[in-house]
Amino acid sequence: MCGIVGYVGPKDVVPLLIDGLKRLEYRGYDSAGVVALGGGPLTTVRAEGKLDRLIEKLEGRPLVGRYGLGHTRWATHGAPVERNAHPVTDAQGRVAVIHNGIIENFLPLKQRLQQEGWTFSSDTDTEVVANLISSYLGSAPERGIAPMDALRDAVTLAAADLEGMYALAVVSTASPVDEIFALRHGPPLVLGPGDGEQFLASDPAALLAHTRQVIFLENDDVARLTPEKIELWHRTGTDLVPLGAEVRTPRRLDWDPIQTEKGGFRHFMLKEIHEQPQALQDTFAGRVDFELGRVDLDIDRDILLGARRLHLLACGTSWHAGLVGKFLIEEIARLPVEVDYGSEYRYRRPIIDEGVLAVGISQSGETADTLAAMEAARERGARLVSICNVSGSEATRISQGVVLTNAGPEIGVASTKAFTTQLVALYLLALRLAQVREGHLDPERLRDLAHLPQAVATALDLADSLEEMAKHYARADDFLFLGRGINYPIALEGALKLKEISYIHAEGYPAGEMKHGPIALIDEELPVVALATGDRVFEKVKSNIQQVKARDGIVIALTDRDPAELGDIADEIIPVPRVSPLLQPVVNVIPLQLLAYFIGVRRGCDVDQPRNLAKSVTVE
Repeated sequence: MCGIVGYVGPKDVVPLLIDGLKRLEYRGYDSAGVVALGGGPLTTVRAEGKLDRLIEKLEGRPLVGRYGLGHTRWATHGAPVERNAHPVTDAQGRVAVIHNGIIENFLPLKQRLQQEGWTFSSDTDTEVVANLISSYLGSAPERGIAPMDALRDAVTLAAADLEGMYALAVVSTASPVDEIFALRHGPPLVLGPGDGEQFLASDPAALLAHTRQVIFLENDDVARLTPEKIELWHRTGTDLVPLGAEVRTPRRLDWDPIQTEKGGFRHFMLKEIHEQPQALQDTFAGRVDFELGRVDLDIDRDILLGARRLHLLACGTSWHAGLVGKFLIEEIARLPVEVDYGSEYRYRRPIIDEGVLAVGISQSGETADTLAAMEAARERGARLVSICNVSGSEATRISQGVVLTNAGPEIGVASTKAFTTQLVALYLLALRLAQVREGHLDPERLRDLAHLPQAVATALDLADSLEEMAKHYARADDFLFLGRGINYPIALEGALKLKEISYIHAEGYPAGEMKHGPIALIDEELPVVALATGDRVFEKVKSNIQQVKARDGIVIALTDRDPAELGDIADEIIPVPRVSPLLQPVVNVIPLQLLAYFIGVRRGCDVDQPRNLAKSVTVE
């Protein structure tokens, strides 16, 4: 959710930075700060809390400069306190960095820098970047780098060391000219070229008051902004891209207020699908200490220690999240889990006592059936926890503990980012249960989580190929989705998305159950989407695919394996990055969301507001 703004030019920079940050307040944040340069020492002003507190501090301690950076932070590494607010400076006070994302290898980099004598005063991974750039600045003379090129050289060398998903902006007093460097590897960054001035932001909304000309940075771009021009190159330091080259021609945004709200995407649903790398990061932000190997949630320890069984209560897409949660909790925390439809739970006599931890899962926190199920569990003695996207909703008010998904507003009726953030919230709950019960965590589980946003961003790169694929299947009357193990619920979710968005009849099934009925549906007209990822059940799913092909079905195989392993038994291949098997469902669902979206658009459907559906079902 972090907001990034930057400016270099002749104007007083701080008012411009504050104005840009105000336009990004909708993203949510817990601290803010600015840095201004232009003749004096590098000076930052930062404040915990909302922008009003930063503005108040600036009134008592004015900053003046011709260029600088502003930032609103949603905590990932380190608590949301002033010392962890951005901009973050290096130990020598000559480099300032603002950052959105996660530096996955920050710990070995930090240890390396500490061995070299660098000190750290914050808990952030961003401080590693500041010290790393400063270390390369310090060695520039002995490497024969001229002062004019030193910052560019240091930024490029530092970028080559970084692993993870990040958007970075850098300024330094070591530079003899007014310049800002920006790097993108995952989270968005957009440049606004002007006449004798240049702008930078994480969202075009922060720029539209100053310029309609924008350049969207692509993955692995590095940009240098000076008042006179913008330069771009690849983060390896090669392939300088001149402005005016076709791929980088500035584009004019003639957005009306609604288009601005959609961030330039055609529909809210597509925007929200693309927001998922950030939403996932925001879900575990501030809850995971990667350095100490801990997870902390807003749930009393005694509630978790007293759990002997879990009941996961939900409806629709959230019920599918609960099915994945069953695999996660049973595998990681070794506790038995039941998953119930909220609409059915209270109409039977579930076995409930004080050893039951009931977990209500709801995007809105107002879903009537889920709330009724939660109340029924509580009346029979269960402890109550909710996984929800809306603070202050009914579900959060009646619960004894809450895991907010922090997905931000989800306007599209068919849930996308709310679903994947629920999966991450359930993963965190499983880790926390294991931690309080066993006293420790497998650190590999946390490292797996750190890799997830980048893997999802990679899956989003499939959008163009999936749009092309949608042309071939938009007129299908039926679809069948197959998955095994933890990916069986993703088959259900893929089928539900297609039904909701395109009005095509679709069924999701455990792949092993295909021969117990659904195989009768297979003919040369039926597309079958098979989830063939991981090692444990890959050969089993491959066998199911062969059974489909033997009956002339059309196979669309989603796989993290070498496509050659599927030979000629798949008509279409959707390649996805491989992550931990317990987090693979988060990656696998992304192409299914995109496929449903593009098919729905192709069929002329209202993908944001499908017929007969409501965002929050507040009646039984």
